[in-house]
Amino acid sequence: MNLLWELAGWAGAVAILSAYLAVSMGWLKAGKGFQTANLFGSVAFIINGTLHSAWPSVVTNVAWFLISAVALVRMRSEEAAAEPVEAAHVQYPGVPDSTGQMAVVEAFTDALPAVSPAPAVADGARLAL
Repeated sequence: MNLLWELAGWAGAVAILSAYLAVSMGWLKAGKGFQTANLFGSVAFIINGTLHSAWPSVVTNVAWFLISAVALVRMRSEEAAAEPVEAAHVQYPGVPDSTGQMAVVEAFTDALPAVSPAPAVADGARLAL
């Protein structure tokens, strides 16, 4: 069983150091992947530190865990708030529509006043090159 806890400690070290390396080298943004690796790494360090009675390490990793957990919760709430609102359906005149909106478009376009096209500009005198 002790081997399992030692492996957990080493796995935590690999997770945290890999995440830090990836963000520092620009391979990964400091987003959900980074925070998730920190979260799991700190849990592994908490377990390992508790079994070795390394209390300063345990306290540090509890703080590390809380920081990562809060960051993940905030990211999740920001994603939920940033959900795109479904775009309004646009119906173009002359394009068949099975939702019945075609009649509404035709009613509005028939009610609009007709606007004549812009008058053509007469050709003026041209300069010879």
